[in-house]
Amino acid sequence: MTLTKEKAMEWFGVVTAIVYSLLVASNTGFEFLGFCLLLISSIAIGIWAYWCAHRGMLLLQFFYATAGIIGMLRWF
Repeated sequence: MTLTKEKAMEWFGVVTAIVYSLLVASNTGFEFLGFCLLLISSIAIGIWAYWCAHRGMLLLQFFYATAGIIGMLRWF
């Protein structure tokens, strides 16, 4: 299996979303970093969704990006 740019972007977004979830759920003071990762993840998965014509996922990523920005503003 070769790693295409689409697969790389997809998995980068997935891994950053997993780390975001763990940081926020751990309640250890790393929530701001977690929300930054949520924003990065939503951008990465949004790019992947655009490249692969997954319009529903692209729309969802706009909302996740908004949640990441709101989270960062509230924790800053």
